[in-house]
Amino acid sequence: MANHLSFPLLLFILFHRVSAARHVSVQSGGSITIPCSYDQYYINHVKYWCKGYGWTHCSSVVRTDHPKSTDRASISDDITQKVFTVIMTDLEPDDSNIYRCVVEIKGGTDSMIQLLYLSVTPGTPELYVDQQEVTGVEGESVTVRCYYSNSGDMKWCKMGGDCVSGNSGTLNGTSVALKRTSDANNRKGLTVTMSGLKIENTDWYWCRVGELEMPVHITVSQQTATQRTSKMTSTTQDPTPQQPSASPTAEPVQTDNTSQGAEGNMEEVHQRSVKVLLISLGMLVVVTAGILVTWKMWRRHKDNKAKDQTTNNSVDPFPEAEDDVTYSTVIPQHKTQLKGQTKSAEPDDNVVYSSLALQVTTQQRGAAAQ
Repeated sequence: MANHLSFPLLLFILFHRVSAARHVSVQSGGSITIPCSYDQYYINHVKYWCKGYGWTHCSSVVRTDHPKSTDRASISDDITQKVFTVIMTDLEPDDSNIYRCVVEIKGGTDSMIQLLYLSVTPGTPELYVDQQEVTGVEGESVTVRCYYSNSGDMKWCKMGGDCVSGNSGTLNGTSVALKRTSDANNRKGLTVTMSGLKIENTDWYWCRVGELEMPVHITVSQQTATQRTSKMTSTTQDPTPQQPSASPTAEPVQTDNTSQGAEGNMEEVHQRSVKVLLISLGMLVVVTAGILVTWKMWRRHKDNKAKDQTTNNSVDPFPEAEDDVTYSTVIPQHKTQLKGQTKSAEPDDNVVYSSLALQVTTQQRGAAAQ
């Protein structure tokens, strides 16, 4: 089939200004999604997908006006991304042909924006991918596996943009690593890993090996609160994250262990600030309670001490003698001795002294007489 189509295709390339023709291989019974990128000027124009070797013999398969779909083909237009896509299903060998993405120009010649050669084979295609739609999360990585049996240079290209070849490179500031692999079935593969994804990485890409290409759409979504929390927990439990597998000569893949973008970083700082504030308030409450309890105990001790002193001062240590109290004769004798320093005290006839008291008095008088 390829040899049969080579001559018409060559004539087409010679007589029409075509920059490049893409070659896509699909297995019989399978499906394919083809993206067609157009200029801002064509946003409000009708787009269509046509089939045929020559430009004048290209018959419309499906259009964006009416009808928008057939039994085995459908078309949709995303004016935000300025891309319209065509999906063909239940492909048969008879579907092998040259196809074109075309913009209708009223009152003028329609504008072809892409040329593609589609080959439908009964066996395994020479180049294919596990899935054409891949989803990733902002800040993380995504992997695409391309399987091939042909030969040629291997590249990962952004639609309408640059390509990465060799072992590594960058696309729009995002790291891209290419690695050749093989599995148990001896299938040769090209593993493409895009790391540090950004929202603007959402786009169509082409896995290219030699002359064959396969389109892959990558959608990058924002992290949810659950994903951010899960990643923070994983980072706390495993402070030494595993480095992604890449070629020894590949550029280092940036791994963000401290923040999840500007939003994740601000949230983490806020949580730490709240935690520190709560701990500080708790310590302040404990210290204040301890000071209050100590002060109350000190005040209670001081009041009890003052009360005891007041009670002791109110008691007379020498109460007045009463008639019904019998005192020892030693106390009156001691009082008499104190009065004898100024004058002599005569014994009171009414007082009965003990013999000890009389003897002490006699000795004092004798000493005074001498």
